[in-house]
Amino acid sequence: MVEIKIVAFDDAHRRLIRTVREQVFIQEQQIYPEIEFDGLDSEAVHVLVMDGEQPLGTGRILTDGHIGRIAIMKSARGQGLGAKVVQALVKYAQQQGYPRVDLGAQTHAVDFYRKLGFMPYGDEFMEANILHQTMEQMLEQ
Repeated sequence: MVEIKIVAFDDAHRRLIRTVREQVFIQEQQIYPEIEFDGLDSEAVHVLVMDGEQPLGTGRILTDGHIGRIAIMKSARGQGLGAKVVQALVKYAQQQGYPRVDLGAQTHAVDFYRKLGFMPYGDEFMEANILHQTMEQMLEQ
């Protein structure tokens, strides 16, 4: 059974989160580990998607409302898990009273985030040799 939960980057969850991000970002997208693991994980709140003992996906939100590191294992894609990760992070932000959330979407994923209520703003930018677009969602209080 797939479970989506809010977790910390602690001893119980660090390895599981890293497993997903290493596979998706470092192996598949060729992002350098020092870029992917930027030292902000311990300050962030994370979502972890698990199927029993197997991690399937993850994402995080920083204290300023910035959502990022949304990753779903290749074998688990196409099941709506990415949307569920983003929705869990937005719900967490609403519960914390954040007025807005933002993210840097890889340009191929702009429509995915638009369907989840995010709107693009500003210019496209390069990060980790991948073109991105800043997007935001205003939250109801």
